[in-house]
Amino acid sequence: MRSVQQTTRTGALTIIVIWLAVVGALYFVFNRIEKNREARLKPYALSSGELVIPRQRDGHFHVEGEVNHQPVSFLVDTGASHVSVSKALAQKAGLPPGQDITLSTANGQMAGQLVQSVPVRAGHLVLNTTTVTVGLQGMPPEQALLGQAFLKHFDVEIRRDDMVLRPRP
Repeated sequence: MRSVQQTTRTGALTIIVIWLAVVGALYFVFNRIEKNREARLKPYALSSGELVIPRQRDGHFHVEGEVNHQPVSFLVDTGASHVSVSKALAQKAGLPPGQDITLSTANGQMAGQLVQSVPVRAGHLVLNTTTVTVGLQGMPPEQALLGQAFLKHFDVEIRRDDMVLRPRP
């Protein structure tokens, strides 16, 4: 006959195994839900050549791209005049020195540089002669603003939670 102590130990181990199985199953389910949610938030190209950029959880539109062939994560800013990068990103991307200018930002005026004819890619869309300003502050160095110097070459439409960049004929 089994002792009360053995029965108690077996029961406790069974409860622990059941809870671990439940927690493991919940982790798997929620991980799958999160991956599906993330996949829906990635920009994608349509067969018509349009770039669709879903609105992210922070309310903004983000798209991966390049500045002078250097990978960058763009924050799409329809109110910005230029594509704007930090000094660190400009150096990493090998941008040449530009014309000294004064940048007007939401935080006031600051010194910067204007670099002409820079190749910029957002998603699959590429422009080889984009104007880029150097001097962006307050963002991680691998992040940049995608402004009107790039966007003005496309028809930009915001539909509910998607921004669509449509190449012009």
